[in-house]
Amino acid sequence: MVLEAAAQVFSREGLAATTNRIADRAGVSIGTVYQYFPNKHAILRALAHAHVEEAGRRLGAVFRRLRAERPPFPETLYAILDAVADLHRDRPALHGLLHRLAPRLPEEVTALRAFEDHLVDEVAYHLERCGRGGEDVELAARTLVHAVDAQLHRVLTRHAIDTDQLVRFAELLVPDPVTAASTERSAPASSVRPGSSIG
Repeated sequence: MVLEAAAQVFSREGLAATTNRIADRAGVSIGTVYQYFPNKHAILRALAHAHVEEAGRRLGAVFRRLRAERPPFPETLYAILDAVADLHRDRPALHGLLHRLAPRLPEEVTALRAFEDHLVDEVAYHLERCGRGGEDVELAARTLVHAVDAQLHRVLTRHAIDTDQLVRFAELLVPDPVTAASTERSAPASSVRPGSSIG
């Protein structure tokens, strides 16, 4: 009850939120809040921990399904990105706040890095399975994960989160090698001859 109220208040007020406002929203006394949390930063740590745990549960279910069904890459990419985006559609302002505060929450940073490493491993598995990512699949997966994370927290949290937009962005980072090669072959040759000058 207190954490849900805190999520609502932090979403609206950011760091200006106070434990008194949270207690009012939860319909409890300030003493009740302090029974569980000594200050608002402890509440933020609890919210960050809950976010990482929820992300792990929901994405874990998606990854188990993808490994079992092994769909083609477009469907795989959409399923992963839609699940990631869905985690941020509810109270994007709160998630943006938690993201900015993460460096000040060392315990949660450790949990977040472990979660990101697992996410990178899963993305790398599907990149390799589908022939994407080039020679260094792990690097491609890590780049993709961090780029999408930045896109979500620094750009899309200001607007509605669109999975199709995320997919288009991600496709630029891990293009289909067949399509890329075909595009390169069909590109018009330069009209400038060797040895000639322009202007």
